[in-house]
Amino acid sequence: MEFADQPWDYLGAGEAVDLEHPLVQAKAAELRTGDDIALARLAFVFVRDQITDDGGAGGRWRASDVLAEGGGSPSGRVHLLVALLRAGGVQAGLCYQRLRDGDGPDFVVHGLVAALIDDRWVRLDPRGDVEFSADEDRVAVQADPARGEQDGTTIYASPPPSPLEAIEPAG
Repeated sequence: MEFADQPWDYLGAGEAVDLEHPLVQAKAAELRTGDDIALARLAFVFVRDQITDDGGAGGRWRASDVLAEGGGSPSGRVHLLVALLRAGGVQAGLCYQRLRDGDGPDFVVHGLVAALIDDRWVRLDPRGDVEFSADEDRVAVQADPARGEQDGTTIYASPPPSPLEAIEPAG
């Protein structure tokens, strides 16, 4: 994995990852019941199981808005997980997959969380029935290079201007 930013940036706040918001701070404090692994597991399960994916219909992408409403866009859910981890002291960032939209020719960009847990960076995907792991990447869909799909190799502290441009087109 490559890093787009400085190490301290993966603990910082931003427009989408507004970890200093009182709601985010309170939820992170509630989830911080043990070590970094325990926080990461609880935050992951909370976002996966308690925060609904509105498919972007609600337009909520800022972590605090997603938390306040109990749901948001897929990227908003990822922003919330990053914010909860950072608010609890765990370095976390954003990475992306370029996946086929069904069987058609179009692609979609799917955001993932990359977190530094127990001295290793793992990718986490808080959707569907993906299980938490502190030891290995856990994503809902594996990119298939034969279909032109790809996993981005860069971890961002903040969402890039265009997540689609964050992933090199398949060659």
